[in-house]
Amino acid sequence: MSTTQVPFSELIQKPKATVAKLERAKRGQLRLARRDGEDLVLESARHAEDTEAAMSATTRLFVSLMKRDDGARALLTALPDVFPWVRFLPAEDVRGFLVELVETANACADLDSMAPLRPVIDAWKDTALIHADPELRDQLKQPLDGADYGPVTIEDA
Repeated sequence: MSTTQVPFSELIQKPKATVAKLERAKRGQLRLARRDGEDLVLESARHAEDTEAAMSATTRLFVSLMKRDDGARALLTALPDVFPWVRFLPAEDVRGFLVELVETANACADLDSMAPLRPVIDAWKDTALIHADPELRDQLKQPLDGADYGPVTIEDA
């Protein structure tokens, strides 16, 4: 199910009609497409609060499960269904990913922002890619030549 999309200008030019579209939207959100910047998502406060409450409850459930051996095993078993790429990680790394995922989600719930969770998932997915590609893995195992190539900057791909 995709989010209903409208041009940002429609919100400015036809606010009542745009809000009516928001109220009819199946996901309770409107994506406002902008030409001069990142798209925005418009949703009702109630929808945002419901989403936040659901994320918080889910996170607390995962944290509780992680405290029990049988719960942690269940989460480990379910992880490949949610993140199929974990199949390429060594078993120890799968456990490490699960712990970091749940701990970060717990911290995100406390901050009321899930934004820090995405870099954790992306970093572990990149690690799985390295394990999945023997050539890349071999290249990364090569000793460094000792040269300093300057500061490392991370840019969005």
